[in-house]
Amino acid sequence: MALSAGDRLPEATLLTMGEAGPEQVSLGEKLAGRKVVIFALPGAFTPTCSSAHVPSFMRTKEGFGAKGVDEIICISVNDPFVMKAWGEATGAAEAGLTMLADAECAFTSAIGMEFTAEPAGLIRRSKRYAMYVEDGTVKVFHEETGRGTCEISGGEALLAAI
Repeated sequence: MALSAGDRLPEATLLTMGEAGPEQVSLGEKLAGRKVVIFALPGAFTPTCSSAHVPSFMRTKEGFGAKGVDEIICISVNDPFVMKAWGEATGAAEAGLTMLADAECAFTSAIGMEFTAEPAGLIRRSKRYAMYVEDGTVKVFHEETGRGTCEISGGEALLAAI
């Protein structure tokens, strides 16, 4: 499935770190009746993801809020322990971004955004993208086409598109 505006996102169970350890998060429940930005990237602690993609959504969080966005979610094919540590290391957690793990790559595969780059050690990872979703339906979808770049999938580009 090649994801595009107008598509309904599939139900998925993602992971977050709770007080007692990993907790399941129903993406469908999280999106129901809400305006949400979702952005995804190849991996926590990777160069472009850490230096450009996450910071772009930290910079634009207030702008999204002014447009009625309820939550900004970062998804990566990592485990919830890594996502929690990365959210703390980048300041994303303190900035109010939600860091969710797609540990089995199930959601990423379901929306057709999985890729593998063996020479870089990236096996079953997410392509870089950003989307604006209303009540589970994609309204704007920006897939990054270049490797190692964060232009159309960055916070500024998505904010300008909504």
